[in-house]
Amino acid sequence: MYSQMTQTTDAGQNLFNDALLNIAEPILKLVTSDPEAAAVEKPSLTNKVTSFISHRTEDWSIAPQNKEMMDRQMIVWDFLLDYYFRAETTGWERLPDSASMLIGIHSGTWLTMDAWTFCFDWYRHFRGRRVLHGTAHDALMAMPGIGTYFRNLSVIPAKRESIGAAFDAGHDVIIWPGGEVDAMRSWRKRHTVVLGGRKGFIRQAIRSGVPIVPVATCGGSDTVFVLSEGRKLAKMLGLKKLLRSDMAPLVLGFPFGLTLEAFPMHIPLPAKIRTEILDPVDIDNDPDRANDTVYVDQKYKEIEDRIQEGVNRLAKKRRGWFFG
Repeated sequence: MYSQMTQTTDAGQNLFNDALLNIAEPILKLVTSDPEAAAVEKPSLTNKVTSFISHRTEDWSIAPQNKEMMDRQMIVWDFLLDYYFRAETTGWERLPDSASMLIGIHSGTWLTMDAWTFCFDWYRHFRGRRVLHGTAHDALMAMPGIGTYFRNLSVIPAKRESIGAAFDAGHDVIIWPGGEVDAMRSWRKRHTVVLGGRKGFIRQAIRSGVPIVPVATCGGSDTVFVLSEGRKLAKMLGLKKLLRSDMAPLVLGFPFGLTLEAFPMHIPLPAKIRTEILDPVDIDNDPDRANDTVYVDQKYKEIEDRIQEGVNRLAKKRRGWFFG
């Protein structure tokens, strides 16, 4: 039985590698001038892809958003915020005057519209007077075109160096610690806060001496319906090594209906999205606290509980999938 399972896993991995090879090869040729580096060989596909992602995520900047581009886009985003997603963001008065680490949850697989709406609503609210850096999955930051677009939006990789540099510059940063296990959680868990047990953000806040501001949101899970998280399939296909993802979600969305979404393959549905900025959590900036497991666990639980309370409160306002 073990042998049969291993053969099935290997077959699935090889099939996926062959498919990804067809995608990876032209991309690598496009972004590198080294013919040898662009020549992707099947046996080393995993190494090529992971090396490509690592290299691309080293290209980041804490420069503010490209104001000219942002102002042009706000013509579209004003419509999306006001009429398509009917976004409501409250709690602006709770933001500290100084740079802060915002911690939230997001949903909708690769296209996390609750995260997008919040970041663009932030820009609309402050108009560049206060810079917010979003953070993104390495695979998205590495993609040609998409990665460049993210950088123009002042999105940075969720790494210690980039986040620390943003705080040193006096900028705000929003982090979604749950990453893909949060964004790709199934629809039946849409109101469950998933931070993934990842506590590095607390240690980062201690090192940078910034408060943590929890952010609750509700409605993003209705922009696409995740029927299955596909954890076993992701493991079988080796997505953790290839794309740094534990999930291969099966979704029901527009326009392709039932889809295995290893890459963005849907147009978000017009679900109403509510977001609330919650009261800040004071963080001890004594550097020794970063190594205090009890303290870190305590703060993690406090933040998780606050976000869950906020999500529960927002969920009670919903009147259905479309009307929200």
